[in-house]
Amino acid sequence: MQTQTEIKLKDEERTRCEVWTRVMGYHRPVAAWNPGKQSEHQERDFFKETKTS
Repeated sequence: MQTQTEIKLKDEERTRCEVWTRVMGYHRPVAAWNPGKQSEHQERDFFKETKTS
């Protein structure tokens, strides 16, 4: 049986993850959006496709 070890990183060891999304046919980083659009992005529901036969 394999056990999982929890890894804890200090804040200075972390790397920022930049989120990009496609808007109006081109890709842009979400961090470049205005605060209103960023809050709309956080409220999005993500679509998950289920396989049908």
